[in-house]
Amino acid sequence: MAALAMLAGRFDPARAQPLVFDLSDHLIAISTAFTGTEVVAFGALDEASDVVIVVMGPPRRVVVRRAEPIAGVWVNRESLTFVDVPTFYGVATNRPIEEIASVTALERHGIGLDHLQLQPEDGTEADADTVEAFRQALIADMQTRGVFGVDIGQVAFLGDRLFRTTISFPANVPTGQFQVSAYVFRDGNMLTAQTSPLVVSKIGLGAEIYWFAQVHAATYGIIAIVIAVVAGWLAGVVFRR
Repeated sequence: MAALAMLAGRFDPARAQPLVFDLSDHLIAISTAFTGTEVVAFGALDEASDVVIVVMGPPRRVVVRRAEPIAGVWVNRESLTFVDVPTFYGVATNRPIEEIASVTALERHGIGLDHLQLQPEDGTEADADTVEAFRQALIADMQTRGVFGVDIGQVAFLGDRLFRTTISFPANVPTGQFQVSAYVFRDGNMLTAQTSPLVVSKIGLGAEIYWFAQVHAATYGIIAIVIAVVAGWLAGVVFRR
């Protein structure tokens, strides 16, 4: 409640903006002992409205493959590449989202898993039904990994104008630049929106190893193989004794 108390202290209704929005932290530091964390999103409105908070992780290119059994062995056959896929996606609202806005409005702003705009890369020859099937497979996979459709919490109001929600991030939250957006709806119409940045970054030895693996991938691979061979040899020596 401290974040709301600070906001209430500086909120003047006489000269209020339609939306004031911020986060309790703008950096999530991931160490080897990281097990997940929480960030508070809070804000103020000029008058009573509905609020939708959307959290999107950094976008990346994702290849989705369809495997089929051939002679008892699962083999990758068709594949489809999607671009600008958020690595994390979660939504929080003050009431059921279908009561806040129409399907048309949600689709226009890409709010909610059903309306998330996941586009195949240019030049894709697949028909609409195939694209949708691969899209659903992508969403299902991200949900299984706990980074899509995340229940990040519910938006709570203190009075009619001050709001907050606690965003929960799992231990496997991806690193990079996140965007946390607040959308304000009234009578089903989107009035305004504001976005606040959030950085998720590795720190310590884990960060150095990750950086080395990304920048010097070939060398990292050779070192990993050497370590595995040496470990296997040492294990053999121990067991022979």
